[in-house]
Amino acid sequence: MLDIKKKNVMFTGIQPTGWLTLGNYCGTMCNWKYIQKEYKCFFCIADLHALTTYSKNRNKNSTKNNFSTNILDMVALYLSCGVDPNHSTIFVQSHVYTHSQLYWILSNFVYFGELSRMTQFKQKLMLKNTNINLSLFCYPVLMAADILLYHTNCVLVGLDQKQHLELVQKIAHRFNAIYGNIFIIPDILMLPTGNKIMALQNPEKKMSKSDKNIDNTIFLLEEIDSIRLKLQRALTDSDYSSTCIRYDILKKPGVSNLLSIFSCITSKKISILEDEFKNYQYSSFKKKLSDVVCNFISEIQNVYYKFRKDEDYLIDVLTHGKKNALKYSIKKLYSVFRVLNL
Repeated sequence: MLDIKKKNVMFTGIQPTGWLTLGNYCGTMCNWKYIQKEYKCFFCIADLHALTTYSKNRNKNSTKNNFSTNILDMVALYLSCGVDPNHSTIFVQSHVYTHSQLYWILSNFVYFGELSRMTQFKQKLMLKNTNINLSLFCYPVLMAADILLYHTNCVLVGLDQKQHLELVQKIAHRFNAIYGNIFIIPDILMLPTGNKIMALQNPEKKMSKSDKNIDNTIFLLEEIDSIRLKLQRALTDSDYSSTCIRYDILKKPGVSNLLSIFSCITSKKISILEDEFKNYQYSSFKKKLSDVVCNFISEIQNVYYKFRKDEDYLIDVLTHGKKNALKYSIKKLYSVFRVLNL
């Protein structure tokens, strides 16, 4: 469990662009149910961010690409992972207009060079053969608006988002230097392990729901037999010594990744797992891991499908969340308007 101190507000968000992965869970979601006991939590379903990769050529009637369906799926998953709407706010980004308005204002306090240096943007630019959307370039500015609207003390993110959060802090400092202490400078919270789960067949890159090789990714809602098979086929290495199960991210990235997954699901320290499995061969270790992961995900799925059947309840959760998010964020937006004489 993440060691957290009592503060005021925690914000986190995930895009509704398909099934969430085990990487999403280990990166942030695994601690949500604990954090909401200590923080006032805002869980954002970031549909505006999702538009950055939304293809114009997609069938508008396709269920796969139906945002409204994906959003309800995500609410049910939030609930199945322990988020309590009586103590936390779950809302859809586009339903709260303050995000877009503050985004435009903050775009005047960030520089082209800063955005062009974002690692994620450069990686996506390299993958594209054609021009990319301006929204993808400006993604971190909207993220800054999302976070700064809620008097956020801390943001729980995976390692891949750390650079974006550092830019958010810089934007807030820059605005405050001119207009006074309008924005709280949010801290970055990352899990000691699991903050970047890697692809099962290529542990040099992050596990991603958009990976073209489906064997690289475990989805929280996929068939249990499929999950088991992927884990048993997961890449390790050619070390078959008596201590082949050990954490060494440089020499043994595949095994280290599997140990990180095991640690996230069981809450055991990696050092304890190394000792527990020090005499295991890879096949036996992966069998143990697949049993643990499959049992855990099966429990999540059982709860998920119960919630997913009751769409009226899910919509009520979002309606309440919208009201609460708007009530909270509009105070910050108006304070920005006042200092800008808007």
